[in-house]
Amino acid sequence: MTMTSGPTMVEINGNRLNVLVLGDDAEGPGGTAGGPGDAPGKPVMIVHHGAPGLGSMAEPRAAFAPYADEYRVVVFDARGSGASEGNGPFTHEQWAADVDGLRQWIGAERIVMAGGSYGGFVAMEYAIRYPDRVAALVLRDTAADNANQELALRNALASARVEIDRVKLDRIMSGTVRDDDDLRDCWAEILPLYDHDLDWAKVRQRVADTPYRYATHNFAFSVNQPNYDIKPLLPRISCPTLVTVGRHDWITPVECSETIAGLIPGAKLVVFEHSGHSPQLEEAERFQRVVREFLAGVAASRA
Repeated sequence: MTMTSGPTMVEINGNRLNVLVLGDDAEGPGGTAGGPGDAPGKPVMIVHHGAPGLGSMAEPRAAFAPYADEYRVVVFDARGSGASEGNGPFTHEQWAADVDGLRQWIGAERIVMAGGSYGGFVAMEYAIRYPDRVAALVLRDTAADNANQELALRNALASARVEIDRVKLDRIMSGTVRDDDDLRDCWAEILPLYDHDLDWAKVRQRVADTPYRYATHNFAFSVNQPNYDIKPLLPRISCPTLVTVGRHDWITPVECSETIAGLIPGAKLVVFEHSGHSPQLEEAERFQRVVREFLAGVAASRA
């Protein structure tokens, strides 16, 4: 039997994070399922959401809950996102350190590290900074440098789906939005580009459901992004790595994933032909099958 409690606030590195553990088979201290407790038999997977200041545990919870039959799946709102506290800094180094704090809290020596989009940036940096702690790496629609910014700009302006307001596009891409309301307006401008099949009702619902934290977003895109380039460090990643991407991803196009897969030794690249930026949701059944087969192979190789 797997058990799941509701989210809990956990202090990690001086900042309270909103954390949920899926797939617990054992109760933690005080009889609370989802607490750190003594490490049970299941291996641990930690999944990092994308879009700092816009993202939350909602997407990884939806996409990775099925793996709770085999893993203790930790999803959370990153520092400065969702319902978590927003004590800075909002650097990749700090976000990676927070992942390692969660690893220690859950009581795992090693983890499967997963991350999509901007969460993939953090996942790769975690694997680089804490190589002995990563059993396997699962990436989705991400990039190893900031070259995707120019590709995304080109794709957005060329889209026949919507006519993009260039001023709003520039503000959200450069991290210069004025406040949470402005971030919402800029987000609504580009959301129709994300999915392979456009559903306006889904777009409107996502705009309404998104937790807006403009200061986090601005730091990520005005401070972190301009200097982001980990390509020279990727050959250091020695754990088994799966790289997944939607064929029609506008913001981190396929060539970004090809670069990653070409630099991480032995990495496997899988392209989802009927997806945009979210194959884990748009082709959920195939995505789950691909990830399970990859992880089963990792487990078999270590048996």
